Amino acid sequence: MKTHTPTLLLILVLRTGRRSNYRLPTANLMKRISILGVGRMGSAVAAELSKAGYSVTLWNRSSDSAESLASKFPNMRVASSPQDALRDADVAITFFVSGPATEVALLVDPEILNSSKESLVIVDMGTSGIETAHKLNAAISKAGRKFVDAPVSGSVSTIQNHQLLVMASGDQENIDEIRDVLAVFSKKIVRVGEVGAGQVMKLVVNSIVHALNVAVAEGLTLASEFGLNLDSVYDVLEESVVAAPYVKYKRTTFLGENPIVAMDIDTVSKDMGLILDLAQSHGLALLLAKSVSEAYAKASNAGLGHRDMGSIAESFKI
Repeated sequence: MKTHTPTLLLILVLRTGRRSNYRLPTANLMKRISILGVGRMGSAVAAELSKAGYSVTLWNRSSDSAESLASKFPNMRVASSPQDALRDADVAITFFVSGPATEVALLVDPEILNSSKESLVIVDMGTSGIETAHKLNAAISKAGRKFVDAPVSGSVSTIQNHQLLVMASGDQENIDEIRDVLAVFSKKIVRVGEVGAGQVMKLVVNSIVHALNVAVAEGLTLASEFGLNLDSVYDVLEESVVAAPYVKYKRTTFLGENPIVAMDIDTVSKDMGLILDLAQSHGLALLLAKSVSEAYAKASNAGLGHRDMGSIAESFKI
C-alpha cells in the first residue's frame, strides 16, 4: 500500500477531490512521557522514545545520569522532583531497581499523584514485587489515575533493537491506551492478568534466567579446569539443547570479553529474595531457587555485587 507525504496529499485532494491512504501521526505521538528512574533500562527507553519524537521528562534520585542523557536530546528535560515529572505527563514510566524505591518516588506525598493530569497512566516496568504492585494500584486508583503493572524481559540491547517483551497486567483498556508508546521499544506486549500478575510472571522468568546463568557459569568453570578451550566449549553450547537466547547473547560476558554490566549481581540477589518470599508466602519450597540465591549471595559477599551476573564464576573457587 503506497503512502504519500502531507504535501502530496494536499495535491491529490485538490486535483482529485478524494483523500489518499496517508494517515497523519496518531495522537499518541503527541503524548508527553515521563521516565522516573534513569538507570540503564530507563535511560535506554527514554532514548528510544525521544528518537521516536516524543517529548520526554526525566527524573532520577541522582540527577547526574538524567542531566547527561537530556543533554543529548532536544526534546528531553530533567524534572526537579517526581511531582514535577508527573505534572504534565500523559504517561509516566517507572524503572526503579526495587519496589520500596518506586513507592518512595510515587507515594510519599499524596500531592505527587493529585497534582498530575486526571488522565495520567502510570506504568511500573521495574521488578518491584507483587506487594508493591498492589500498593501502587490502590493509591493510584484512589487518586483517580490509571495504573499498569508491566515488568519486562530483556536488556539495554533489546530495548535499542525494539525487541523488549512486556508482561503487562491490569485493566485491558489501560494497557491498550499505552500500547503505541510501549511498542516503540518492544516486540510484544502480553497481558498476563490483573495487577500483580505481571510481577509474578517476571519472577517466574527471572527464577529460570538466574538459575540458567549459574548453570552456564558452572559448566564453563568445569570445562576450564579440565583445559578445554572456552570458545570451542561455547560453540558447542550454542548448538546444543541448552542454547536459549540468553546463552547466545551473553557469550561475550561469560567469556570475559564484554565489561558492560547489563544486570549486576546485587540486583539479582534482590530478585531471588522476592522469588523466595513469594514462594514461602504460598507454602512452596523451591530448592533450586534457594541454592541459586545462596550462590549470588556468596558472590555479593565476595565483592562482586557491582559486577554483571555473568561474572558469578569468579566466586566459585573453594
